Amino acid sequence: MFRVPERYRIRSGPMASDPGIPAGGFLLDSVEPGWQLIAIADDGRAPGMETGWEHVSVRAARKAGSRVPTWREMSQAKDLFWEPADVVIQIHPAKADYVNVHPHVLHLWRPINERLPLPPLILV
Repeated sequence: MFRVPERYRIRSGPMASDPGIPAGGFLLDSVEPGWQLIAIADDGRAPGMETGWEHVSVRAARKAGSRVPTWREMSQAKDLFWEPADVVIQIHPAKADYVNVHPHVLHLWRPINERLPLPPLILV
């Protein structure tokens, strides 16, 4: 189940959003010392913008710049926005469909009404 970590919600500036909505910008300390994570999340259900997918984008940042999040940071984001039993994915689309709005952002996805197929556990 998708959840919104209200205590990390950005409440002022260009990434601000109102408390209680299942979308917005979030800022939290990273598990990697000296870094913060900036996340943009939505539950895929906004009226008129239903995507069918829950989505969280994540960027690691500090005053000196930003970088791609580590595996530990992406796991931190997964644990923050979803339940432990939920399966979420990172997608590598076909090259023709690739979009890169920000070079240091990774994404987590989960379909709303479908169960993701998984490989045998021995391969995970």
